[in-house]
Formats: sequence, C-alpha cells, structure tokens
Amino acid sequence: MQRKVECRAESGSPSDLCPAHVKPTARRTCVSNKCDFKSCKELRLISKLQTDGEYTLNINNRRAKVYCSGMQSDSPKEYITLVKGEADNFSEVYGYRLKNPYECPFNGSRRHDCACKNDYLAAGYTTFSKIRLDLISMQIKTTDLSFAYTVHGRAVPFATAGDCYSATKCPQGQFSINLSGTDFRISNTAKWIAQGNYATVNVHKSQDGSKIYGRCGGYCGKCVPHSSIGLQVQV
Repeated sequence: MQRKVECRAESGSPSDLCPAHVKPTARRTCVSNKCDFKSCKELRLISKLQTDGEYTLNINNRRAKVYCSGMQSDSPKEYITLVKGEADNFSEVYGYRLKNPYECPFNGSRRHDCACKNDYLAAGYTTFSKIRLDLISMQIKTTDLSFAYTVHGRAVPFATAGDCYSATKCPQGQFSINLSGTDFRISNTAKWIAQGNYATVNVHKSQDGSKIYGRCGGYCGKCVPHSSIGLQVQV
C-alpha cells in the first residue's frame, strides 16, 4: 500500500516545520487473506510475521491450513495439526513377549494374563498432536517428534508399529493415523513394509485416505512406511 505523506500548515499550504522523525510511513507491505504464500518461509519473508501458528498456504494450487513452527528463525517448518488429537494418532511397539513364541493365544486378541514377559526393550508408545510435512516431497517426516509425546518406553516414529510377541502371524503392535478435519489425506501410493523376523503387516485404509490403522509385529518385527515411497500426503 502506498500513500502520499506531506507536511502542511493549518492553512493547507506546504510547510517544512514537521519533525522528520514523526513522519508517517508512505509505503508498507500489506498481507491479505487472499495472498498465496507457498511456504512458511515465504510467509515470514514477505509478511514479516514471526509468530508460530496456523496459516493458510497455497500447496499444489490448493489452499491448505498448516502450522508454521520456528517463525523466528530463517527456516520455519510446516506441520499438520491433527485435529482428532492424540487418541487417534499414535504409534506403538508392544512390550509383552510370549514364553512360547509359536503360539497365538486368545485368537490373537490382546490380554495381559497371557503366558508372557513384559520385557521387550524396544517397546514404547508415542502420541502425536502435529506431524512434520515436507512441502517439496509432500511426505510426512515420521521421525520428527517435535510435537509428539512418548507415554512410556522408547519413542516410536509416526505410522510405525511392532512387537516381539509371536512368530505365528499374531501381531500386537498398533499405529493409528486420523487426518479427519485437516486439509490433507494419505496418498494412495503409501505402502508399509515388514522389517525384522516373522513380521506381519496388516494395514487398513479408509476409502478417502483420511484414516489408517495398522497392526504389525513378529518375533521380533515391525512395519514402517516404504522407504523409497515415504508417507506421502495430498491436499
């Protein structure tokens, strides 16, 4: 926005008596809700905003809401705020191990009165309130734990699950993703692969890609997003 700033006397005639240090600015950058910023960094540079928070960006020619973190730095990062919260967005490596790993008791249902030991050192349970989005690759950075909380044990990356429970396709580790209420969905290209011994991968996706539930494990094993594809999202 621009305006003409002049010093005038009460009569309206030009004057040179106005102190220079109190002269209002004649030009400033305007930030409209219609501005199409493509990243948090661009938003910071153009608008001069330095407050972390929810902003609307133009991502792949569509408007989407993201959380800009680190706006006081030269390289702010984009996150997706998980509206459905931590109860629907978690990763778990189950800690119980069967004494006889060649069984699958209780038809595979989880019960703590099993003939087990609760001693798997890699066990942990992590919840997520926001997840890191790489705008170039459109992938979720599953190992970014900036807005994660590990309830117990070791931190478990996003979209990851496993256990050391059984070698007979009896997985107990779980992960849940719920992007409902956000402007993003998990891409159809997303795939999970098994890692470790006797690993089983059971992943269920909603039709629109907003919800993913996985149950994975082995003796010992886990599932993770395919390394060459990554966990891609779309607007």
